[in-house]
Amino acid sequence: MKIRKIQGGITAAKGFSAACCEAAIKYRNRKDMAMVFADAPCAVAGTFTSNKVKAAPVLWDMDIVKNGKDARAVVVNTGIANAGTGEAGMTLCRETAAHTAGVLGIPVDSVLLGSTGVIGPNLPLDRMNAGITAMAKTLSKSAEAGTDASIAIMTTDTVNKETAVEFELPAVSEEGTVTVRLGGMSKGSGMIHPNMCTMLAYLSTDCAIDRTLLQKALSTVVVDTFNMISVDGDTSTNDTLLLLSSGQAANKPILEEDESYAIFCEALFTVCRELAIRMAGDGEGATHMIEAHVIHADTKENARTLARSVVASSLVKAMIYGRDANCGRVLCALGYAGPDFDPAVITIDLVGEKDTLNFYKDGCVQVFDEDKALALLSEHDIRFLCDMNMGEEEAAAWGCDLTYDYVKINGDYRT
Repeated sequence: MKIRKIQGGITAAKGFSAACCEAAIKYRNRKDMAMVFADAPCAVAGTFTSNKVKAAPVLWDMDIVKNGKDARAVVVNTGIANAGTGEAGMTLCRETAAHTAGVLGIPVDSVLLGSTGVIGPNLPLDRMNAGITAMAKTLSKSAEAGTDASIAIMTTDTVNKETAVEFELPAVSEEGTVTVRLGGMSKGSGMIHPNMCTMLAYLSTDCAIDRTLLQKALSTVVVDTFNMISVDGDTSTNDTLLLLSSGQAANKPILEEDESYAIFCEALFTVCRELAIRMAGDGEGATHMIEAHVIHADTKENARTLARSVVASSLVKAMIYGRDANCGRVLCALGYAGPDFDPAVITIDLVGEKDTLNFYKDGCVQVFDEDKALALLSEHDIRFLCDMNMGEEEAAAWGCDLTYDYVKINGDYRT
């Protein structure tokens, strides 16, 4: 069954509304808080940062997901991360959730929280609560409300990230099919190098699906989507990916790993992949998106490791920024990645929108047309195809170039 892209994001699925506001948490004259609200209790799945230092909202959300509690609301702020704040940070989470629960008339442990920004400072509870009260009054199911929410969770992002799809599943009546929707939003520009997690990303679906299978689908899909991007090699303290299911599509509930589950996973992969690539291309200071596609590797894990090594290489990133076809840097990044391979049998191509340039084969860097290489490196999306000639496995990873602006942005991020 075909996965169809549609307009919208976090509010595309039935049962979800969104809002945002200017709470002046850190920024001025811009929206800096967002809320997602579900009409009824939702099953929720999540993956979180592998950083040993976990922000308070990450610990709060992990508890809700781990204990199989239903979710009704997500509250996200930007500017201050509520990380490195000790017990005071957890107290703030409890008080923020309690205020949200009171305003919306829902259980405290059905409120999920997300924060992004500077590590260390405490969040201003009065402004947080004022923002929550304001957003509760403006919740809307419109696509515009979802878009506004995706803008409000941005920090150093230059563009908002949202996407949505729809697909068909058997109806609960077992007569015909019904349309199911899945959408989401994410933010991420710096401190991006996920590992079993992502930056901040929130997904919603109206698919009726078993909670355990919802978690399995998310944990499976994240490996080849969000876990395959790298901007700067830093894994954040706040990385969170949450998926809420309202079950309002009236599809026959997915209770086993059948054809409907496979379709759902395909839709989930489509949404996560698009959000991941958008984040990779919008890395702090970036002027190019980089893709490394490794094919014919001996194992899937080796393919992933090789691809990630290329996009995470600072020298490859700098080479792309300078549009310098110093192709030995890609070869070098493959060589130190870890997996064993024979350099004499691999090929590396630079793939453009309309043209392809081979610069390594038969164990040697090739003589190539410098003008052609410059033209390909001038495109926004830079793609390397690395054929390992060892097996049948493949993987793709995404990143961005390394520019002077990255240093400028992070040199005074706090001040």
